[in-house]
Formats: sequence, structure tokens, C-alpha cells
Amino acid sequence: MPSSPALNRQFARSMALGALLAVASAHAAPAGSYPLPPVSSRHEARIEQARAFARKLLKDFQLPGLSVAVAQRGQVVWSEGFGFADLEQDIPVTPLTRFRVGSVSKVLTAAGVARLVEEGRLNLDAPIQKYVPSFPPKPWPITTRQLTGHLAGIRHYLDRDEPIFKEARHFSSVTQGLGLFQEDALLSEPGTAYAYSSYGFNLVGAVMEGAAQEEFLRYMQRAVFEPLGMRHTQADHPHQLVPHRTRFYANGPEGSHLHAAHVDNSYKWPGGGFLSTAEDLVVFGSAHLQPGFLRKETLALLFTPQKLKSGKETGVGIGWRIGVSAQGRRILHHRGAIEGGRAMLMIFPDSQLVVALLANTYADFAEEQAAQLGELFMTAPR
Repeated sequence: MPSSPALNRQFARSMALGALLAVASAHAAPAGSYPLPPVSSRHEARIEQARAFARKLLKDFQLPGLSVAVAQRGQVVWSEGFGFADLEQDIPVTPLTRFRVGSVSKVLTAAGVARLVEEGRLNLDAPIQKYVPSFPPKPWPITTRQLTGHLAGIRHYLDRDEPIFKEARHFSSVTQGLGLFQEDALLSEPGTAYAYSSYGFNLVGAVMEGAAQEEFLRYMQRAVFEPLGMRHTQADHPHQLVPHRTRFYANGPEGSHLHAAHVDNSYKWPGGGFLSTAEDLVVFGSAHLQPGFLRKETLALLFTPQKLKSGKETGVGIGWRIGVSAQGRRILHHRGAIEGGRAMLMIFPDSQLVVALLANTYADFAEEQAAQLGELFMTAPR
């Protein structure tokens, strides 16, 4: 499978830097960085501005830890950690720290959908029972295309789901997790209304399993993460030992922090259950700037807004949100909000720029801050 030279270089660099950071002291200064690639020397002034911006985010949003990465034209030009991955042990965030990415998981899953479409194994417009025959029929057919654009009428979380989440029940498969909502009535006829739904992406994962004849997480590892060299991206298994996984926090009174509630995200791997690093995410985003990992027509499919039956555009393609920043630049993006985590991934396709921000507590930073970070690199030298 094709991959760009830049991604291959990034993969090799991550391996070498992993060995370097393995011997770093747990009581190092709370700004985790490592030697940047030679291309970064041309961005030195921008990186200093971006460091100041990141430190301000850390303070303004009372974040225990923050990781930021920027890639331009397929090359990571800056990747750095700020604050702490573990407050009790004074362990700093580094570029290898893994965070919960929440709903940014949806665009990772969308890449898996795209691969199956390219392989001719998934028809986006076929009824989902072709791939998940156990899913109960509804008054109208539901398609994978509608699911990926939040047009299928599948509900999102409700208050009555809270006891299940607090129980931290483990689900052994994506299909088992469908039991949380599959008997519920649809909110509307598919295609007639936009209704954001993480449960809808659970169903996307089950569709992928049926199409690939392979377990969802295994397929994602084989078809997406390994080809792109995303060595630090995986499911957030709560009972496994995961190297460099941050601790997860909630904001307490007067700027203090508490441990976040224990959760088991196995009920939503496809829509919100992955761990990743900021650097892995900008590598992932960079693979969507031009054909290579995916074909030209597949990229167009991902980034073309879907429409309601009325003809109104929704601003969402296959998983990705499509819009314009406050500065007037075209953006492709997704945010994640989850217990103990906040994530932003933003692509500026016209500038060939990708930015990612990850925190280990829920915070309100979002597209505005990601766009502001991106602006700092817009006039950087080529």
C-alpha cells in the first residue's frame, strides 16, 4: 500500500525517539520535547510563538497536561508536550504521551470505511443489514453513508445511559455494544434530519466488521494505523498496561484537579474509544492532503458535505466536518470531548497544514484555538 516518504521518515523518527524518551527522568521539566527535525529550524520563530500560545492554553483552561503537534506539507515541524501526564508523580507530557481522543475517533474510523470502499467490500448505499443482519429492521432502510453523516436517525446518549457508563461495563465486541440502542425507535426518517450520534458510529464499526470479515480493532490496526506508522494509536483498554498513557483528570474547585471517573470505552470504540498522540494525529491528517494512502476520488468522498433529502447541505462528509475558520480559511476538522480528555484535529487543505491539540481533562478549547494555532504557521517559510 502506498505511503509518502515523509510518513516513512516520521515512522522511523518515532521509533528512535521512543528509545530516547524511555530513559528520560520522570522528574524532568514539565515541558516534554525532543530534538525536532531539520525542517523545524526554518520555523523557529513560529514555534516560539506557538509555545507561548500552548502555555497560555494550559493556564487559561486549567489543563494538567497538553500535547500539541503541527505538520506542514506532510512533515511534522513541531511536536511538544506541556504540563503533566501524571500530577502525583510529576511525570511530564511528552510527544509520546497517549491521550483519549474522544470523537476524533470518528475520523479514524472513517479512514477504515474509506479503505473498505476502495477494496470494493463496502457499499455505502446498501442497507446495513447486508453487513449486520442481526440489527433490527426499522420502518425505513439505513445506509452506512447516512450513518457516517449523522443522517440515519440513530439517537445519541441519553440520561438513562448514565448508569451503564458509571458501571464501566466491558463489552467484548462492537456488535455487543449495539444492544445499548438497537431496539430504540429512530429519531426521524433517515436522510431527513441531521442528528449527531456516537451510537451511529458504533453501528458503522459493526458494518465494517461484516464487510471486512474481521474484528473492528484488528482491521483498524492493519488497514489504517500500521500503514501510516501510527504506532501510538490504539483502543483505550482500561485494564491493560499501555505505555505512555496519561492519567485522566477532572477539574476541581479553585483550579484544582481530581481524578476523572473510571470509564470503560469498549461500548464505543468506533465513535470515541481510541487513544493517540498529537503527533500521530497530524501524521494521520497529513495522509489526507493528497492521494497516496487514499485515492483522489476517495478523499473527495470523505470531504464532500452530505445533503438532506431536502437538498440542504449538512457540513459533514464521511465523518469529517467541513467548514471555514474565523480567519476565512477552508478547514476539515473534528473535536473530541470525553471523560478525562479533550481533542482537536484540524486540516487546512489549501495551506497543506495540520494541527492537533490533546489534553488530559475535559476543557472548552475547540476549533477557535486550533485555528489560531494554525494561523501562526501560515506565513512560515516553505
